[in-house]
Amino acid sequence: MGPGGTPERGDPVTIATYHEVIEELAGPTRELRAAAPDAWAGFGALHKAAVGDGVLPARVKELMALAIAVVKHCDGCIAYHAKAAARRGASPEEVAEALSVALLMDGGTASVYGPRAWQAYQEFAAATSAADRTARAQVAS
Repeated sequence: MGPGGTPERGDPVTIATYHEVIEELAGPTRELRAAAPDAWAGFGALHKAAVGDGVLPARVKELMALAIAVVKHCDGCIAYHAKAAARRGASPEEVAEALSVALLMDGGTASVYGPRAWQAYQEFAAATSAADRTARAQVAS
């Protein structure tokens, strides 16, 4: 490891599954939200307004947020927005194109965080598809 705990060239960087990234953030996020409720309520309202359906569908907004998460190098943001993109019905082709824009705008670091976002989307898309199949099977029985 380099200064400040940053990985140096050749150091392995391990990302847990993106479900685990979200789980690891859940407790500290709840604690911080309790410590600063007004700020977090404002953030929640902003989030709802920013990514809800409007002139642009929520699916497109989540793709934008995912590309921005890549450019910002934020694994937690990647996890949350990959999950939301999958839930909102983003296709693999749409995700790939959005990540291509991130690569254009951020260059080399997007060649690291873009594949992470792709992996996160694939993980959540598989879970979303499995949940949809289970729900359809329960309705049919």
